[in-house]
Amino acid sequence: MNSDVRTSQTIRLGTRGSALALTQSRWVAERLQALHPELTVDLIGIKTTGDKIVDVPLSQIGGKALFTKEIETALLEHHVDIAVHSMKDLPTELPKGLCVGAVPQREDPHDLLIPSPGLSNAIDRERPLNSLARGSLVGTSSLRRKAQLLHHRPDLRVEDLRGNVDTRLRKLRAGDYDAIILAAAGLSRMGWLEVPDCSLPYACFLPAPGQGALAIECRKSDEKTTTLLKALDHPQTHLAVRAERQLLLCLEGGCQIPIAALAQCVDGLLSMEALVSSLDGREVIRDSLVGDDRDQPEHLGDALAGRLLSSGAGAILEAIKSQITLPG
Repeated sequence: MNSDVRTSQTIRLGTRGSALALTQSRWVAERLQALHPELTVDLIGIKTTGDKIVDVPLSQIGGKALFTKEIETALLEHHVDIAVHSMKDLPTELPKGLCVGAVPQREDPHDLLIPSPGLSNAIDRERPLNSLARGSLVGTSSLRRKAQLLHHRPDLRVEDLRGNVDTRLRKLRAGDYDAIILAAAGLSRMGWLEVPDCSLPYACFLPAPGQGALAIECRKSDEKTTTLLKALDHPQTHLAVRAERQLLLCLEGGCQIPIAALAQCVDGLLSMEALVSSLDGREVIRDSLVGDDRDQPEHLGDALAGRLLSSGAGAILEAIKSQITLPG
């Protein structure tokens, strides 16, 4: 159907065209239709800046909405009604008039170390980073992952790796890298967890804020759609993500800054652990905090960000900003 025409029983869902984005969007569409059998969900593919530029490191492209801006424009112009994003791609400040209508239950937030086929039998699944030979080449497009890798294994060579999940795996199998790092959530959603992998424990490797969670974005003024989306929301995940995103907002971080955070609802409390690292991984400031007010997760994000800043993260962030030109 025409992308700028909507009927009362149709939801137009804007999505990136990658295999993972389409899988995530179809998952949301199926759940909406299961709850409302009379509803039709049309997927509308939209190419973002991050999809168009694949030969430059993310940290050098510029902009804070590399994988969302064009989709959000379509939302604001009423060409689509909802959008499905990987939460970690969604900027902490949304365009005026838009909101996160639902955050479904989170997938596994861990990062995975995936060795090349020739090395898979040599990796200790309990201590994967220690199993890599000195000087091994590891691929990742994330400064957060690179910094944490170098913090634990400064002898490793870490090179940029762009492309969709299947492209990255293909490059690994072709022998371009000794190992790569991917999010467990993406492989799980694609049904590819049979790929030889090793989960990196939180004790040495924290994920990106929002990793493993989806964000379903919509217009605030579209009350019918916001009501439909409420059934897909997972309150515990939404609370945790709000805390993580608030910390990221306070630290003024993005893909150019090595910041990691994970919040979890445990025994009626909201706990969060986070870190800020120098680009080379030599300096890492890490702290954790437990909040007793789960209705105000932003307070936890603010408080933990303040502790990190007062412990030296502020100096690290200033040093990074002086080393690189942060995109606007």
